[in-house]
Amino acid sequence: MAADSSAPPQAGWTKDATPRRAFFRGIIEAPSVSIVVVIITFIGFGALARDMGFDLAQAIFVSATVFALPGQVVLADQVGQSLPLLAAFLGVTLTAVRLLPLTASLLPNLRGSNTPRWLQYLLSHFIAVTIWVESMRRLPPIPRELRVPYYMGFAGTLFIANLLATGLGFFLASTVSTPVAAALIFLTPVYFLLALIAVSRDLSDSLALGIGFVLGPILFVFAPGFDLALTGLIGGTIAYWALRRRERKEAE
Repeated sequence: MAADSSAPPQAGWTKDATPRRAFFRGIIEAPSVSIVVVIITFIGFGALARDMGFDLAQAIFVSATVFALPGQVVLADQVGQSLPLLAAFLGVTLTAVRLLPLTASLLPNLRGSNTPRWLQYLLSHFIAVTIWVESMRRLPPIPRELRVPYYMGFAGTLFIANLLATGLGFFLASTVSTPVAAALIFLTPVYFLLALIAVSRDLSDSLALGIGFVLGPILFVFAPGFDLALTGLIGGTIAYWALRRRERKEAE
């Protein structure tokens, strides 16, 4: 049977590799620019959490259970203002909705035919923006049977690093002002934006980003609170429509 010419070339280390080797390969390859950026931003969150009245255990617990910086910042802000827990719950939930399409796009590329459901739930917990970007870049060359252990090694390393960074930021809070902590946290969306530009491969990706650049500031003024959702919906719809139209023309 001929090999699938559309399949991405396999990474060199995957030849005769075992799941155990794939797991440790994920750990070894975890250090990257994205890891450094995320660690710095979680240091900022640790400092911010202490400034909002969290103790060390609470700050680390939030990082471990939410594991998405926007949701963590919203939770810290709501609790710091002594707002009802229901308001904090709704705020964190709304910020987490943006991760649903990331999870829906990554899990099919990650799981194998025999991946149990409970493991898929566990894998989805680690899907944050940075891990999604890096996984979509790293996983295609890896055989499907090695993707889960590789992902667990890579994502698990980032998870532990973020918890340690949260603790470090908590102890550095006395030397890091709130504006500086906020600036450190802002590194994550900046990195995500640059990563999206780097991984854009076709017209629809570039079109969606371009529309987002234009619509984002406008909707921030005229529809605050809904600006990100509307920008993504409008930009993504137009980009999808343009891609489908181009495909129909090519088919004709």
